[in-house]
Amino acid sequence: MPARADFPDIGDLVVCSVTNVKNFGAFCTLDEYGGKEGFIHVRDVATGWVKYIRDHVREGQKIVCKVLGVDEDKGHIDLSLKQVNDHARREKIQEWKNEKKADKLLEIVGTKLGKSFDESFAEVGDKLLKEYGSLFAVFEQATTDPDSIKELGLDKKWVAAITEVAKENIELPSVSIDGTLEIMSPAHDGIDHIKKALVTGLDSDDVEIKIHYVGAPKYKVSVTAQDYKTAEQELKDSIQRITTAIEKTGGSASFKRKEEK
Repeated sequence: MPARADFPDIGDLVVCSVTNVKNFGAFCTLDEYGGKEGFIHVRDVATGWVKYIRDHVREGQKIVCKVLGVDEDKGHIDLSLKQVNDHARREKIQEWKNEKKADKLLEIVGTKLGKSFDESFAEVGDKLLKEYGSLFAVFEQATTDPDSIKELGLDKKWVAAITEVAKENIELPSVSIDGTLEIMSPAHDGIDHIKKALVTGLDSDDVEIKIHYVGAPKYKVSVTAQDYKTAEQELKDSIQRITTAIEKTGGSASFKRKEEK
């Protein structure tokens, strides 16, 4: 992973490898900044009194620290381990893993075009990083909206290769919600009306909607989307389309979310 900047900013969270632990503190290298050295004073290792520092940090450990101070002239970076909670640590580690994966994907893109990783980063990687702030975000965007990559003014061969590699390797996170729909029609051809009404509920270009028969008059309606807000809205719209369609033929529909008993 190439260094993203010469030095981190104060307040940044950084991924570090512990190299040397002393009674007065621990020395680390910053993985994202070319292996620059940082130092965690024993008072910043953990809350409260630290009797044995190795109870909290040890050589070879991968940790997440908060940057307390930076002296670029002397090359000193002061770090705190105790100011990073578990949630922030997990998020930062996942971000770091994503960027490592993105570097590998850029290397694959370069291979397709006969370029080394360094050449690829110099030619397009640095620009993409400045535009998106993250290489992984570029590949995510190329998966969901490839046209947006074209707007960056890159050569078509780079756009095509990035999009191809993204679609082959990026699996976007998703959430699923569902509920039970009861739908009835008193008409003699009510089954046909119900089928047609249910089909209207499947109409969406943005998310995956599935409707499964449970047992008359119940159907399970499920929506899979990238986030809960989108899923909730799409589920609401789907049920509304079904309800409108069946009511026009004299039928009725009611819906309950899964958690409702």
